[in-house]
Amino acid sequence: MKIKAIIVDDELIAREVLRNYITKYCPQVEILGEAENIKEGVPLIAEKQPQLVFLDVEMPFGNAFDVLEATKEFSYETIFITAFSQYSLQALNKSASYYILKPIDIQELIVAVNKVAENIENKDELNRNKILLKNLKLKPEKQQLILPTLQGFDVVKTEDIVRLQADGNFTQVYLTDGSKKMVCRFLKHFDDLLENPFVRVHRSHIINTNFVKSYHKSGTATLSDSTEIEVSGSFKDNFLKVFS
Repeated sequence: MKIKAIIVDDELIAREVLRNYITKYCPQVEILGEAENIKEGVPLIAEKQPQLVFLDVEMPFGNAFDVLEATKEFSYETIFITAFSQYSLQALNKSASYYILKPIDIQELIVAVNKVAENIENKDELNRNKILLKNLKLKPEKQQLILPTLQGFDVVKTEDIVRLQADGNFTQVYLTDGSKKMVCRFLKHFDDLLENPFVRVHRSHIINTNFVKSYHKSGTATLSDSTEIEVSGSFKDNFLKVFS
């Protein structure tokens, strides 16, 4: 069964390139229509009610998030097309959304489409668009974070994360309720994603500084759950700066 999709991008050449790539490399996708801006994209989504929208992040008359807000009554998967906005990338990563950087890499496109196809086939009920919209209205420490696990996914508030610890190809995420989640991501993923009050203090540790009870000059931070974490020399200055 074909995945019914539309493209919303303000650049004609970008739409043509994407359409050609999809036709050649993603035969499971059927393009129902295209729009060059938000004013065209919103009614097109309402009319076609696609399963998938390829959505440019920056466009005239607003951006991709305005499109999501205006069409939140509809349920569809989104693959965002973005050039460089770091703010956008952090928001997309926190909501586990799929995105492709311009210029479009064919392999990245194939991977994103295959993930969406898997979600549709498995009737994945995770509404990434809704979580993304909610996060955009909140301060970073109040935002939600989707954690992909071996069993599926968990949605947690960033303020409930005490610390994160590298565990081979995975990351252990420790929460305020005493539980922990094994997440299918390297620790670096979270180092790039999480902002203040999270600080990398060791090759294997990121901590939420809101839960630091004490620091010993020998290089050990004690957290509210009584865990003692080594603060290595290369990360010490950044850690101490938070409390200066």
